Amino acid sequence: MSTFEVRRSAVIPAAAEDIFPLVNDFHEWTKWSPWEVVDPGMSRRYFGPDAGTGAGYEWSGNRRAGSGTMEIVESLPPSTIRIRLQFTRPFKALNPTTFTFAPVPGGTEVTWVMTGENKGLGRVFALFMNMDKMVGTDFERGLASLSAAVAAKTG
Repeated sequence: MSTFEVRRSAVIPAAAEDIFPLVNDFHEWTKWSPWEVVDPGMSRRYFGPDAGTGAGYEWSGNRRAGSGTMEIVESLPPSTIRIRLQFTRPFKALNPTTFTFAPVPGGTEVTWVMTGENKGLGRVFALFMNMDKMVGTDFERGLASLSAAVAAKTG
């Protein structure tokens, strides 16, 4: 069984307290998530509390967007958010995802990490696609958009 980890970090020129709520509430992801623009007609459903532990989000979209659910399994303001990310299409996968927020000179270092196992169709897919390159580029775009969304909110 092969496992993978995708990790990207960016320093966002804002306090963790200003950035954290944009990740801790799935309703806010439309402002910065790199996947929100993949399918403008994507259907979304929110469940559980609005934010924090237990908050959930379900999506279903076109072939590129796929479908799945995300649920916050741990929320420790303003330092850590752990998400149970489960894809149901184009193939089934469980990818634990973590965001950490660490104060650094000039702002907050936000680190976005997703782990998973390549099995079944995912294993075949992984032979041809580099998950780090493919998803990492999305993470980089997402962190840049998160920085812009925080600037717009606090600006």
